[in-house]
Amino acid sequence: MRLEGSCHCKAVRFTVESRHSYPFNVCYCGICRKLNGGGGAAINLGADFDTLTVEGGENLKVYRARLEDDDTGNVSFSNAERNFCVACGTHLWLWDSRWPDQLHPLAAVIDTPLPTPPERTHLMVDFKPDWVHLSPGPDDRVHGRYPDESIAAWHDRLGLSG
Repeated sequence: MRLEGSCHCKAVRFTVESRHSYPFNVCYCGICRKLNGGGGAAINLGADFDTLTVEGGENLKVYRARLEDDDTGNVSFSNAERNFCVACGTHLWLWDSRWPDQLHPLAAVIDTPLPTPPERTHLMVDFKPDWVHLSPGPDDRVHGRYPDESIAAWHDRLGLSG
């Protein structure tokens, strides 16, 4: 599926091909909540990095999340590069050098109509603040941390890859 996306001010527009286009993840970690401004974010559409085309690339800035170890207090920075529009601040996609062939655009910035997932995966709920109401559907899966099932495996299990 060809996905078209953009930031809020339209300074950055992009297209990318996706075999895993169902927005099924809802992440409650502090990084996703704070960078996307909500209680949980639909994230991690799977796309092929090599198909990415960008208009307005000069308006992109990369942020690597600050990671603090709860036990030791040591600070490091994520491998994942979160791409933002410098004009309006919209978080557009994530790319990680450990999986260089993959790109993860945020569902919220996709302008192409996306399919409705038959179930959702709520992840990192151990980090959900008390003010956020968790209301999984009857077929949803809930995980305190990261699930073992990948984006591709989720799509394959439900016969939704394509």
